[in-house]
Amino acid sequence: MNKIWGWLNPGNTRNSSELLTIMGRTAHVRAADTASLIHEDCALAADNHHSLAQEHGLCVALCGQPRLDGARASAQQFLELWRQTGREALQKISGPFALAVIDRQSNTALLAIDRIGVHSLAFAIAGRSLVFGSRADAVAAHPDVGTQLSLQSLYNYLYFFDVPAPGTIYQGVEKLLPGQYVWFKDGQPERNFYWHLKYRDQPRTDFEPMSERFHKILRESVARSIDDNQATAAFLSGGTDSSTVAGIVSELSSKPVRTYSIGFSADGFDEMAYARIAARHFGLDMREYYLKPEDILSAIPVIAGHYDEPFANESAVPAYFCAKMAQADGYRVILGGDGGDEIFGGNSRYAKQKRFELYHTLPDFLRTGVIEPLARLPGLQHFSHPRKLQSYLRQANIPLPERMESYNYTYGQPLTQMFTADFLAAINPEQPVAWLKDAYERTESGSYINRMLHMDMKFTLADNDLRKVNGMAEAAGIEVRYPLLDDAMVSFSGEVPPDWKVKGQYLRWFFKQSLKGYLPDEIINKRKHGFGLPFGLWARDYAPLRERIEDRLSDFKKRGWLQPSYIDRIRAEHMTGHATYYGKMLWVIVMLEEWLAQRKL
Repeated sequence: MNKIWGWLNPGNTRNSSELLTIMGRTAHVRAADTASLIHEDCALAADNHHSLAQEHGLCVALCGQPRLDGARASAQQFLELWRQTGREALQKISGPFALAVIDRQSNTALLAIDRIGVHSLAFAIAGRSLVFGSRADAVAAHPDVGTQLSLQSLYNYLYFFDVPAPGTIYQGVEKLLPGQYVWFKDGQPERNFYWHLKYRDQPRTDFEPMSERFHKILRESVARSIDDNQATAAFLSGGTDSSTVAGIVSELSSKPVRTYSIGFSADGFDEMAYARIAARHFGLDMREYYLKPEDILSAIPVIAGHYDEPFANESAVPAYFCAKMAQADGYRVILGGDGGDEIFGGNSRYAKQKRFELYHTLPDFLRTGVIEPLARLPGLQHFSHPRKLQSYLRQANIPLPERMESYNYTYGQPLTQMFTADFLAAINPEQPVAWLKDAYERTESGSYINRMLHMDMKFTLADNDLRKVNGMAEAAGIEVRYPLLDDAMVSFSGEVPPDWKVKGQYLRWFFKQSLKGYLPDEIINKRKHGFGLPFGLWARDYAPLRERIEDRLSDFKKRGWLQPSYIDRIRAEHMTGHATYYGKMLWVIVMLEEWLAQRKL
């Protein structure tokens, strides 16, 4: 490589813009992304959120909370380890981090991110030069890269409601996957994984010893996440994860722990009652805020302006207001409960897929020789129970993981009715499912439960939930840490057998059984809800929000990607039919147009 430019974002600085001159050329990037700069003579600029080291042409930049041998790691320590072991040093590092290693003597470079994907790194190869950064837009801003949009990534965004790695919204810019590194030698990249979660498939009977280990690791993971230098707050949704984290923090603190909760004045969305139960049970210092329709209007430009790529998880709105409350109260670190569902089996679709997989345990002669021929008899579709059987069989005969996409909004659409012909000609509509299969099939487990969990760790956590919470906390000026995604806890979860994760139709069996007597029964037994937003209802009933949506939809129709008739149908169904269901797709389109408009793309 002739030249290397790079930025690592510490992840807890406010956004501002400035012009940065690099090698005599000017690129427009965010100030938050310029704290660590590495170029061909290894000159480094740093702040308190980075660890940087250079020695005899070897440069190391490290950000986040990396650990070596259980202790906080510095770039100098990693540099010394790198000199001894080279790429094998990645086996020793843990914790949330982003890493860049530049070796001028061997003309090589390495980029890596943590095992879970708490941090992110994007990169592009421009000729024989390497450009990398914590944000895809910072990489694209470099004059040798450019901001041309990827139509494939636009399709992936409409499919996933985000732009999953390894793609980015920019043509020629890529992202690393969790636990992955990319090695550059003479300008050629080599991707590989330095870590895989090891799963146990076999049943076990040692519940009590496992439960004791779980509690020990849980306390240690929370303790590692607490900031020793300042008070630490916690998100509190009222679910099992956030309640558990807040409870452990309260045990480790000398005074009541401050928590932040968001409520909604809309039927079926509010969980504040459960957050209050947790607060009373653990003696938490709870702060709560009820979100209003006008809050969405104020949050839309923040969300569109902050993320480096279009992002459409509507729960970003409550996450932002939670983080704003914490920042206004003087907190700089807040703990999140994200991850429990994806490592211990808490999403309802796991139980649903178990019902479909049950069908394949029947003998072949019974399935293909009796049940399926009977279900195909003419006229049965007119009767309720046979019709349900036909639907069950149709889904059961779609292999995992594609079957999980049966309810994906884009997956079930006739694409020619949704997209314009020119757009469809430029993309591969099979790519999203191919990427899902990749994560599913490279799981080190033969259990479909563990494989679904592994896939969701990538697509639900790293690409979506962690980006959501990290982004909105950063926009508010604070940092989030995730005790349930501590490396020790994640590794432990792999030892929990699949029948303890989803036991029959009971989700998170091991997790909940272990916390009985610690969490209130109401929280353990509550129906899973999530951190949803009544956007669809408010978009129908709140006039200022309706008007903004109409304006953005009108602008988006001109881009020539979606069929105007499709957009009109979605809007009409939203206003007259299922407002919540169709509101989700409206939010996806509106946030894409908002993101594009802010960048004049």
